Amino acid sequence: MPNLTAVSVFLLWGFSTLPELQLLGAASFLLIYLAAILGNVAIVAAVTHAAHLHTPMYFFLKPLSLVDICSVSTTLVATTLGSGDISLHACASQLFAFVCLGSTECFLITSMAFDRCLAIYRPLMYRAATSPETCVSLVSVAWGSGLVFSAFHTANTFSLPFCGPNVIDHFFCDIPPLMRLACANADAHEAAGFAVSGCVIMSCFGLTVSSYVRILATVCRIRSTAGRWKALSTCSSHLATVLLFYGTGSSAYVQPRSSYSPTQGLVAAVFYSVLTPTLNPLIYSLRNTDMKGALQKLYPRGPF
Repeated sequence: MPNLTAVSVFLLWGFSTLPELQLLGAASFLLIYLAAILGNVAIVAAVTHAAHLHTPMYFFLKPLSLVDICSVSTTLVATTLGSGDISLHACASQLFAFVCLGSTECFLITSMAFDRCLAIYRPLMYRAATSPETCVSLVSVAWGSGLVFSAFHTANTFSLPFCGPNVIDHFFCDIPPLMRLACANADAHEAAGFAVSGCVIMSCFGLTVSSYVRILATVCRIRSTAGRWKALSTCSSHLATVLLFYGTGSSAYVQPRSSYSPTQGLVAAVFYSVLTPTLNPLIYSLRNTDMKGALQKLYPRGPF
């Protein structure tokens, strides 16, 4: 076997090599980053300080917003402030953090679907079933599962040898473009990652869908139209988050490497790693009167 020089530094290609477009992209991402941070911090502050939001429904919203803050910081800080060079260890750390946060958000969204299902399908036992201890346990399981899931993907990706080229056709260290740079056959690693991701994502998605099937079945049995709309309105924000999360994330991870397109990967990454954390605060504030009221009290001169 010929001697191979291990790669110690990667170069993030980003969106363009033109300085003008790089500057425009950095400025745009900085504005989006600030909007995501301010929006999610506002959600956390509102849920913390508003006594009427201290319910299981909003309990999960705080860790979800914290995950979004960390997730968008993991990808955009390096993009807007970095030089484009990233060491092997920093790349592995960024991948670990990003996958951990993304999978934790997936588990949190599933827990929120379970919460909405209990609230509508079993309202009499809702308080007992969603006690503070149960909610804390669900959040802890989400974080623990995210750490395990991320550790597997990081080890699965960086156990491959990288000996050149070292240019990552992406704006952060992500699994598909990294596997394309491996100087060994990555089919087994790709198959393992695809199988684990598929099982986890489809399991969470299946639980979420089954929760909404039960919700719709219960709503259909409500005789009054006003009662139906009231029940559905409590799920509208979460349902929008579900569609946004799975619609963007699955297109990037639940597909074989042979069909991976760098351009498609970049577009999908912008949606699931940048726009989703930015839009979540809007989703949970624009159509939610309780949240809007809490934000107006917290920021009386704000836009809410």
